Amino acid sequence: MKIMGIDYGDARIGLALSDDLQITAQGYDVLEVKKNRNVLEDIARIAKTEHVSLFVVGLPRNMNGTYGERADITREFGEKLTSFTSIPIEWIDERLTTVSVNRMLVEGNVSRQKRKKVVDKLAAVLILQTYLDRIKGRP
Repeated sequence: MKIMGIDYGDARIGLALSDDLQITAQGYDVLEVKKNRNVLEDIARIAKTEHVSLFVVGLPRNMNGTYGERADITREFGEKLTSFTSIPIEWIDERLTTVSVNRMLVEGNVSRQKRKKVVDKLAAVLILQTYLDRIKGRP
């Protein structure tokens, strides 16, 4: 069974999937929320097709470790998703994931326009890979 990593945002939702052995994370897709009003259905369809047994959702925290309004919105999305799919969710601290991805893309000389298209997917990869490394006991 695979694990799906999710970077939730108001405009875009980045998705990543693990391999069957749950060792590596690969970018899967970016769902445009405004264009796509049925994101729960889309995620459920992908989860069924890809045999997903767990969602790992990035939970935004403030730099001092507290949770704010963005975390509440993300938790609400997660509750709707797990109710809709019956697939459990694990939460992972996503502080600075988007910043890290953007920095990596800038250092790789990726244009601003291209970065916008992939940043959410790569953030989902980073969220999922962090989780996979943690469950496998890797630093």
